[in-house]
Amino acid sequence: MSEQGTAALQICLGLVLAPLLPGVINRVKALFAGRRGPPLLQSYYDLAKLLSKSSVTSRTTTWIFRAGPLVGLSTALVALSMLPWGGGRALASFEGDFILFVGLLGVGRFFTILAALDTGSAFEGMGASREAWFSALTEPALLLALIALARVTGELSLSGVLAGLGIGSLGGPAVFLAAAAAFLVFLAENARMPVDDPTTHLELTMIHEVMVLDHSGVDFAAITYGASVKLWVLGGFFAAMLVPKSGLWWFDLLAGLASLFGVALVTGVVESIMARVRLARVPQLLVAGIAMAALGLVLTLVR
Repeated sequence: MSEQGTAALQICLGLVLAPLLPGVINRVKALFAGRRGPPLLQSYYDLAKLLSKSSVTSRTTTWIFRAGPLVGLSTALVALSMLPWGGGRALASFEGDFILFVGLLGVGRFFTILAALDTGSAFEGMGASREAWFSALTEPALLLALIALARVTGELSLSGVLAGLGIGSLGGPAVFLAAAAAFLVFLAENARMPVDDPTTHLELTMIHEVMVLDHSGVDFAAITYGASVKLWVLGGFFAAMLVPKSGLWWFDLLAGLASLFGVALVTGVVESIMARVRLARVPQLLVAGIAMAALGLVLTLVR
């Protein structure tokens, strides 16, 4: 299959299978808790239910409130088109695209924060404030990790960087430090434990969920699906760093799928055996991610 065909297939699989990742995580958590848990396809049922409902919008909100879910979903979809999680080259690939990749995630988060502030709710403003603070720590960690990987591989595109990585790559410790930082970013960006609890109903402890309390219907479906795509994108990025590439498109695609669902399994285990850290400790955890990514970059400069 041609590179463009492989890239298009990866995007289609991501669009279809992204909502399955939260289902895998929830089933793993239910297994650890001794419960049956929701079905694997529960996210699809929830999306279908939300799409059948109309959105209710407060009269105090502006167009920003409606734009938040659409921009968040759009940036996640564009980021998906830039990530070759199953080997080969992405559909949108060019030199320096990893900077745009980080920027897209930031733009989506920025509009989500604006939409939360647009409601005028004290609770949503509290969640937006926490999200802005924590994102200011996750973005440098992700960008430093990408720069370190670019130094290791000598490539300036995300496709080239990920094609030259894998277990046993020449980067050695630098790659594993960048991967550890990327995993912390993965947990924080997707509101997973130990940074955030996606199942909590206590508004005083929410971060992401409290920002979307006023969204409903189609708007909330866009937020939910966008969160699944973002989970797929960042999980695929982390998995692609560690899985070696064979050059056979079908083998790399299967290995990419297996590694992505492996990341979901690991995430479920992490959420089952770890408690959420205190909010005051979350910045320390994220600064540790920055330190690991920076150390990985330093190692690439001195070798």
